[in-house]
Amino acid sequence: MSSSSMRPSQPRRRRTAALFAVLSLVAAACTTTTSAAPSPSAGGGTAPTTGQFCQGTKLVFFPGGTPGGGFETVVHNGAKAAEAAFGPTMTYQWSDWDPNKMITQFGEAVATKPDGIAIMGHPGDDAFDPLIDDARSQGILVTVMNTELAKAEAKYAAQGTGYVGAVLKDAGAALANEAIARGGLKAGDRAFVWGLVSQAGRGERTQGILDALEAAGLTVDYLEIDDATNADPANGVPIFTGYASAHPDLKAIFIDHGNLTSTIPTYMKAANLAPNSIYAAGFDLSPATVQGVKDGYVNLVIDQQQYLQGFLAVLQLCLTDKYGFSGLFVNTGGGFADKDNIDVIAPLVEQQIR
Repeated sequence: MSSSSMRPSQPRRRRTAALFAVLSLVAAACTTTTSAAPSPSAGGGTAPTTGQFCQGTKLVFFPGGTPGGGFETVVHNGAKAAEAAFGPTMTYQWSDWDPNKMITQFGEAVATKPDGIAIMGHPGDDAFDPLIDDARSQGILVTVMNTELAKAEAKYAAQGTGYVGAVLKDAGAALANEAIARGGLKAGDRAFVWGLVSQAGRGERTQGILDALEAAGLTVDYLEIDDATNADPANGVPIFTGYASAHPDLKAIFIDHGNLTSTIPTYMKAANLAPNSIYAAGFDLSPATVQGVKDGYVNLVIDQQQYLQGFLAVLQLCLTDKYGFSGLFVNTGGGFADKDNIDVIAPLVEQQIR
């Protein structure tokens, strides 16, 4: 993967540093034996090192979209791995990437009185924070994945509200700037951006793309992903083909949605666009996206390492519930995938780990 930087602000880097203090505990928690107690003369006690240290903790987890979806399946796999490693009792809620459904399901989750809930922040702080306040008043832990809730994270950091995911606006800008450089795009070139800018939190990534392209002087056409396409990318085929046929001077497309990115080859074939005829950039790896990169339909992808979003969100709740750890900030926006490095990553993508 490329090491191109997508770093959070200085305070967040300091919070991220706390992760290293946890790694030794994680390693110990994944062992299957318990260390012997020290002699009284050694001082101190014995830290628990049994593998499933989180047994007895009841958690609700929101993977995001629909069962079987490319992106959310990897998030779910990460959470399931943490469930197996650490032993909490887990319930999973699928939301079809619908912010309104996320809000409704969060209220339903609170009513079940779990110890903690891992949520995606797509609805934004204004919609989510009153519900989080209510959950915290009942002693329910909340942590955030994929899309930040910056106000809630700041308010409840000491009570275990962390964030694991990419820094969205930075990631969007990084993708656009990298595509401009690699694709030889220049001022006046036409670019199509298909995103979710209307969503209060989630839309920051789309805005990052738009800001970077406009700063570079490209002619930008923006289209909001409608609800039907958001839920099922196949519904976007006539939308894309209609746009492409009306704009024969199209030079680049930017798809701000992992499942739509994996459908780029389908969109381009339906629009009679040959591989490498336009520069196509998007987010997140899936088997279909890997094949699209190899075939020349997809030129550049940012890997969010979403398996970590699932795994570390569960770990966060377990560490806070059992040991009182505060919220950790982990930027999973790892770097770029293209034809030069896709073969290295592909086996893990096939296993739905990357």
